[in-house]
Amino acid sequence: QAQLVESGGGLVQAGDSLRLSCAASGRTFSTYHMAWFRQAPGKEREFVGGITVAGNTEYYSDSVKGRFTISRDNAKNTVYLQMKSLKPEDTAVYYCAASRTTFGMNINEYHVWGQGTQVTVSA
Repeated sequence: QAQLVESGGGLVQAGDSLRLSCAASGRTFSTYHMAWFRQAPGKEREFVGGITVAGNTEYYSDSVKGRFTISRDNAKNTVYLQMKSLKPEDTAVYYCAASRTTFGMNINEYHVWGQGTQVTVSA
């Protein structure tokens, strides 16, 4: 089973860009669909976007569509989340997750999770 480690979070200003990375250990990364979720204080964890095993299809939540882009490099066992035009409401802990069955928003289908990385967007 893969293990996931996120990085790249930080404190930015509204309108800035940030790229998160999620590095996976093990040889099975290329067999998992991958996704990013986020969780703001006091709120449930929510789906941000997902990408298929081959990286040829992506799916985003309406709140980030057009601003965030997911990509993956299977040779590097890494998935990325490029975030642009950040807003204060994007402030959250961002998690990457892996699934054998989906790249959509059903959180119960994801069984491998990273520890999260904090993104804070100031107004």
